[in-house]
Amino acid sequence: MTSAPAIGFEYRHSRWAQCLLVAVTALTLLATALSGLPGWLRIALSLGAIAACGHALRGLRLPVVAVGWSGGSGWSLHGRDGADEPATLLSHKVVRTAILLRMASRRHGKLTLWLMPDNSDADTRRRLRMRLALVRARTQEAP
Repeated sequence: MTSAPAIGFEYRHSRWAQCLLVAVTALTLLATALSGLPGWLRIALSLGAIAACGHALRGLRLPVVAVGWSGGSGWSLHGRDGADEPATLLSHKVVRTAILLRMASRRHGKLTLWLMPDNSDADTRRRLRMRLALVRARTQEAP
């Protein structure tokens, strides 16, 4: 393979991820309500689950509107304010059709980008999976 083409895509938060978090929280609330715990503990656990869900939902809304990768310059994040910033891919996870990218940049800190069928097209995810497989193969070869 000579050189892989650059990959660039717009990023917006995933509604599927939001629904998943709310569904898991609802199941947690149901399990807590049906448990044999004392009432004050059920209330405390329920409030904790709701607070955790709210925190996770806020974490899905990132200050990034676009992401790019180039063989020469690596990863970059394009912020809501229009500024581009270099980034580092810390880790990635491919789960069926979804891709989770854990990235870090000096300005934005650590971010997790959820690429799912509702916020990215299949071709972009396919090219990205191929690119990530190549990165993984290279890191496993290195001594």
